[in-house]
Amino acid sequence: MSGRKQFDVDQALDQAMRVFWQRGYADASLDALGSATGLGRGSLYGTFGGKDALFRQCLDRYASMYGARYEEALAAHPDDPVRAVEAFFEVVLARIADPGVPGGCLVAQSAAQSPTLKEERRTQVRALLDTQRARVHEALASSSAPPQVRDELATYVVAVSQSLAVLSRAGTPDGELRSVARLACTTVSDTLARAAGG
Repeated sequence: MSGRKQFDVDQALDQAMRVFWQRGYADASLDALGSATGLGRGSLYGTFGGKDALFRQCLDRYASMYGARYEEALAAHPDDPVRAVEAFFEVVLARIADPGVPGGCLVAQSAAQSPTLKEERRTQVRALLDTQRARVHEALASSSAPPQVRDELATYVVAVSQSLAVLSRAGTPDGELRSVARLACTTVSDTLARAAGG
């Protein structure tokens, strides 16, 4: 029937997301996106509105897929902020270890390539990082540590999670990544304990 799309839009979006995730925005050519999705340029533009618009939708999809997992992990231990952070890192490490997806993190990949992105996309990537930081901050709210300490720790946890993604793309073994996460959790625990005691 005329006008009806002959492909699964969500599936095409997932395939495009993998290209951006693997290659980054700059190296995700229209040819590569078309090859991954099976769509010609006309269909890509007609459905998604061009490369930048497609990238925006891929970032949104990635955030909705993984953001819910992070939020669930962080909210699962409302009275134990250290356990919440441990659960968060467990989700991060599970994503990194998943052989079904590209290495690293689409947000980390995009943040590293911010100079090549349009201003709207740079703002979107920053907002995704801010959202993650806000989730971690909320998980630390039950601590009696001063607000500044919780702010600093939320930024620290997000920084470590992004670093894990970068290290994984560089081929760092899983055991070493887990060691980094364990040390980060110890740092969170010790910092909260000192701040609460002081």
